[in-house]
Amino acid sequence: MIARLSGVLGEIGEDSAIIDVGGVGYLVFCSGRTLSRMPAVGKAIRVEIETHVREDHIHLYGFIDSAERAWFRLLTTVQGVGARVGLAILSVLTADELVQAVAAQDKTAVARANGVGPKLAARIVTELRDKVGGMSLGSIAGSIDSVSAASGNGEEAISALVNLGYARGDAFSAIAKANKELGDSAALDALIRFGLQEMSQ
Repeated sequence: MIARLSGVLGEIGEDSAIIDVGGVGYLVFCSGRTLSRMPAVGKAIRVEIETHVREDHIHLYGFIDSAERAWFRLLTTVQGVGARVGLAILSVLTADELVQAVAAQDKTAVARANGVGPKLAARIVTELRDKVGGMSLGSIAGSIDSVSAASGNGEEAISALVNLGYARGDAFSAIAKANKELGDSAALDALIRFGLQEMSQ
């Protein structure tokens, strides 16, 4: 299996690139984010690779870093998320943004990707919640349990901010910070006040 390619960027397409390695041009499908971070054609490049082997084809999927590849692997474990949809999601959300979206159960953020409807977005954030918490992909992931466990007030505070018109992902971040500053025993009204102050900055 091919795990990494180091060579020269030969061509960039709408959803793929050709990487020349030792006289062989490899067609590599990539997210829009990875394509946007590639050097100019003719310059040296290195991409992490996920190889998919099927009866009728071998496809290479390229990623600018290992975090994006790890998310691709995670996303494609969800029923209904194939390689193309996985790349579409990674085109609109960074690895950190995906951590936050899953932690906050923010299906609206995931549904921004082409080919992802509300039902699939809900399935993605639901199925990946436990996996993200165990991967230690950032400080936000560590806030999943602390927010929901704050005397039951964390989730209620998030809901209150959402009802006031704030995006769920933003509300989650604000209440996660409130919970860290005020402690697990913080009252609901204190969490909401802190969250509103955070959102107004």
